[in-house]
Amino acid sequence: MPPDEFREFVEARYAALLRTAYLLTGSTHAAEDLVQTALLDLLPRFATVAEPFAYARRSMINQRTSLWRRLGRREVLGGFLPDRPGADHAAAADSRQDLLQALNTLPVRMRAVLVLRYWEDLSEADTAEILGCSTGTVKAQASRGLARLRTALGARPAIAVKEATA
Repeated sequence: MPPDEFREFVEARYAALLRTAYLLTGSTHAAEDLVQTALLDLLPRFATVAEPFAYARRSMINQRTSLWRRLGRREVLGGFLPDRPGADHAAAADSRQDLLQALNTLPVRMRAVLVLRYWEDLSEADTAEILGCSTGTVKAQASRGLARLRTALGARPAIAVKEATA
């Protein structure tokens, strides 16, 4: 594997991996560490992995789940997201902060399902494959997770949740 191919992959996919990691961890620093660990895990296998982005994403989920099991949920969400293009309006920022705080209350697996289904826009089948579970489990976790988010957000309309993730 030439190092240039891996470098190009990292340059092209780092921001997407960082955003996913942030939603999984709730902390910019923890997200950076999670992406770094996933990339270090991917590096020796890069030439043989068919889908390096999917491999890195799965590695992040596995790492986060392992850490959560060892330490429990001790992290607190910060007040900002990693740099993203476009203007950020105050109302959207408040909604986003509320949504991120609500996401932080969910179990790791449920959170992973919601991030993969609605942030990464993966199908139920793709999400199930990444998490190593059935599509029924993904549907159930997504349904329960969305119900918990609605409760935590005070039963706001679904459009508020969509705007907060945009």
